[in-house]
Amino acid sequence: MKIESKQKLIEIIKLARGSMSQRAFGKLLGVSATAVQMWEKGVKVPDTENLAQIASKAGYTMEELISCIDGKPISETSDLSLILRQIQHMPLAQVAQIVQAAADRLAAVAEASGDEAKAS
Repeated sequence: MKIESKQKLIEIIKLARGSMSQRAFGKLLGVSATAVQMWEKGVKVPDTENLAQIASKAGYTMEELISCIDGKPISETSDLSLILRQIQHMPLAQVAQIVQAAADRLAAVAEASGDEAKAS
């Protein structure tokens, strides 16, 4: 496996794991924390069943993962798609922070628009 492909697979595994510990992620997949650690170091590659679960949790198709392993580039997704994919796997407390930041920004824009309308 090419180094670039291995690195991309490692990134996808970490994305799928999110904020979970290696132990919790391993338990979810039915493997040991050591297995997850070996995958994330690029020493071993998950079996097909685990690859399918990792792909699903990271928001990829199995075909995209296979392309990665074969050394073929995975079609790049937009920044927005990547952000949405990451949000889907975040703990709710972090999602709440993002929602609050978005609400604050929208409120600031609305306030600025109201100030401009008053000035005209």
